[in-house]
Parts: sequence; C-alpha cells; structure tokens
Amino acid sequence: MTDYVLVHGAWGGGWTLAGLAADLEAHGHRVLVAALTGLGDRAAELSPAVDLSRHIADVIKQIGAAGFDRFVLAGHSYGGMVITGVATHLGSRIDALAYIDAFLPGDGQSLWDLTGEQDHQFYIDGQRDTPGLVAPLPFLPPEPRLGRHPLLTLLEPVRFTGEETKVARRAYIFATGWAPTPFTRFYDAVKDDPAWEVHRSAASHDVMTDQPEQLCELLLDLGRRSS
Repeated sequence: MTDYVLVHGAWGGGWTLAGLAADLEAHGHRVLVAALTGLGDRAAELSPAVDLSRHIADVIKQIGAAGFDRFVLAGHSYGGMVITGVATHLGSRIDALAYIDAFLPGDGQSLWDLTGEQDHQFYIDGQRDTPGLVAPLPFLPPEPRLGRHPLLTLLEPVRFTGEETKVARRAYIFATGWAPTPFTRFYDAVKDDPAWEVHRSAASHDVMTDQPEQLCELLLDLGRRSS
C-alpha cells in the first residue's frame, strides 16, 4: 500500500482531484486530498492574508493528522508551488514528487516570477473589487465552484532548505492539448534531465478529467517503485 497526497490548483478545490483519489483508493491505497485555506471546502476561510506559506503549512498539518510517514506527493497547476514548498520541509519522507501540468519553481521563485505580463494583468485586474483576492482567470471553463484566490500565494517565493534534495524521485506530466500554455518551459527544463521522469499527456490542462487512466497509472507506477 502506498500513501498519496494530492494538491489542487488555484481557484479550485478538492473536487478537481476526487476522481483521481477514488481511482487510487480503488487500487488499495490511502489518499489525502489536501484542503487549502480559503479554497474549495474551506472557502469560508478566504482572506487576503492567506499566503503560500499558509497553504504549505496546511498540507504538512494534514499529512501529520493522516498519520502518513512516507508518501507520494502530487500537485496540479498552482499545486506545484505548494508541493515544492512541502518538499523543503519533508523531503526525506517523500518517495516521489509528481507535477501534473504544474508550476515548477526554483529557489526564490514565486508564481508571479514564472508567469508573464498577460497573467500579471489578470491578477491585478481580477482583485480590484476585492483587494488581495483574485477572480478566476477569464479563460477558465465555467465552473460555479471556482472561487477567488489569495494574491499573496502568487507573490510569495519558495525558499529551498536542502531538504528538497532528499526526494527520491521526481516526475513531470505535461499536457499537450491546450495552448498557449505556461508549462512548456518546465517541460523543456526537465525533459532531458535523467533525474526526472517526464511524460506527455494528450489532454487539456485538466489532465485528471481528460486522461484519468493514464494519470492514475503514472502515479501507481511511482508508488510501486517506491515501495
């Protein structure tokens, strides 16, 4: 049995990963879908004061409450920022990191640093009526459960500690079915790196919805080779 921790993207909630969690559980594994402050089921806690450190702390606390010792940690989109931050604290306990069409920050980089001028304008314009709380990007598919996202999580950088180097395995899953995508740069950075396992998925950004079987099998494989 492998323990899995899943972290969703910005503006969303745990429902985006519910299908993947169910598939992993059907194979006999334990799954924690992290609940991030101010998002999804915790939308009532939304505040402009919520930053990336808060979301990282959320995941670490929930891992402890679940009693997970070693685990595979996967993040989708903005979740890549969060799982990188978790690795700077718990790297020696993480059997594998899986970035699902996700941001891949270096030391001292924020999500703002990893995006361009158009995205920056969306972040600025999207929080003018509710300062510090960014509306969903205008090109996202309509979904009534999407909520506002705290701006500070996009501005705060990840700081490496050395603990992140202790992660045994790293994988990147790149979605090829949507454009323009901000994730090509991360795919290009790791695709020829022997330290990374890199996969392409014929999917939109929502790999979990478009290619659920492929994604589940990739995570199962990470778990098998980690046990």
